Amino acid sequence: MTALFIVLAELALGSMGAALGAGLAAIGAGIGIGKIGASAMEAIARQPEAVGDIRSNMIVSAALIEGVAFFAVIICALVIFI
Repeated sequence: MTALFIVLAELALGSMGAALGAGLAAIGAGIGIGKIGASAMEAIARQPEAVGDIRSNMIVSAALIEGVAFFAVIICALVIFI
């Protein structure tokens, strides 16, 4: 009976850790994209003629951050279900 409780406790801790990891990944991505947007708006305000270059670089950076966050959430889901 004790071994069953130990296994259940380990499963619960794994699920809690995965949920915490997914939450941290989402929060980190939100903060990163917010900083990118703020920096891009500041750069556009300083140099309005470079809007196209700044916008394209901002979109690429945001996509890379979203990709990393999505990867982290998928890994956390795999920890929960596998």
